[in-house]
Amino acid sequence: MYAVICLKWHQYIVNEWLELTVDNIEWNPWDKIEIQEVIATFDQEWKDVKVGTPTIEKAKVLAEIIETKKWKKVKVVKFKRKNRYERNIWFRPLQTTLKINKIQANG
Repeated sequence: MYAVICLKWHQYIVNEWLELTVDNIEWNPWDKIEIQEVIATFDQEWKDVKVGTPTIEKAKVLAEIIETKKWKKVKVVKFKRKNRYERNIWFRPLQTTLKINKIQANG
């Protein structure tokens, strides 16, 4: 069983026992979360397809937070031509790793 979920304004295709890296979620490690925004569900052969308008009611994905860590460095450059202005900023965004435990398509 596969599901398309919406999490922090991003859409992901997930299946059970998948480890997924997403933007930072402010929860503690090993907390269990329940994702209610399931956009679509389908099986591997595409025989049982359900599409929501915009989400499927009573469908949810149960996940567990494994860890929160920093991602690789990202360089941001601010530049203004003709003024000899250039500024370099480096930062490391936080990323959260989720483990998808169960997909409940009908609630």
